[in-house]
Amino acid sequence: IMLNNLKEALPQLGQSQADVIYEVPAEGGITRMLAVYQSLDGVGKIGSIRSARPYYLELALGHDAIYIHAGGSEDAYAKIRQWGVTALDGVNGPYMSNSENGNLMWRDPERRKSYSLEHTVVTTGTSIIERLPTYGLRLEHEDGYRCQMNFVEDGTPAGGAEAPRITVPVSHYKTGVFTYDVDSGRYLVEEYGKAYVDGDTGEQVGVTNVLVLRTACKATGDSLGHITVDLTGGGDGWFACCGRLIPICWSKADRNSPLVYTTADGQPLVLGQGSTYVNIIPRENEITWE
Repeated sequence: IMLNNLKEALPQLGQSQADVIYEVPAEGGITRMLAVYQSLDGVGKIGSIRSARPYYLELALGHDAIYIHAGGSEDAYAKIRQWGVTALDGVNGPYMSNSENGNLMWRDPERRKSYSLEHTVVTTGTSIIERLPTYGLRLEHEDGYRCQMNFVEDGTPAGGAEAPRITVPVSHYKTGVFTYDVDSGRYLVEEYGKAYVDGDTGEQVGVTNVLVLRTACKATGDSLGHITVDLTGGGDGWFACCGRLIPICWSKADRNSPLVYTTADGQPLVLGQGSTYVNIIPRENEITWE
């Protein structure tokens, strides 16, 4: 599910219950999140939902996922058709309502009182669970699909540097901060100088695993400032869990394949059981920790 991350659109809703959050820059230095859910049982309101870009499609394809969005760039729409992405669109598809729970997505009446219209599209876990089976979609993974993420109860990276506070510069607009909370065993997330809060639960988002992937992010040169993000070239990055951090490498064989993570010496990376936050940032950006 594509999530808006403009300051004026916050708080996001329902992101704290995602299994994986991908944050990637978009035009003008803003970022958006792609929230991936194994299950939507018990998930309340989710949003606000925003538009597609081609590289978010590649992330969704890597999970063999159903992709929910509201609008998209011309290139994203073209790629949805070319790549055969199972995409449910709240702007140019039959999935939007102006009344609460009137369709898969709707413009939230409460948000419409104080937010611009483009910041009001939401759904709920219940709405998705109830409606997906009525669309004639494949709801099971393709034969042979395997998620490449490996988990153990204690994901503390061997030999890692102490990293109780990690700062991840994504752009001039957005820097993320992850502070390890010993009591919960999770990194608490901040952005824009404040706690990153789930507006549905009122709680600060905390994650077990923090990944940072560095790659080429380049302007397309179009009038709207769109960018490309290379997700198949591979590269370096960092992994943090339980307050410790190590360098890693990442790869993605093609747009349909999952991301694969290894330690610097080529061994499969093992993550801690729990949720994961993946920061995808320009190759020239350097994270810091203390």
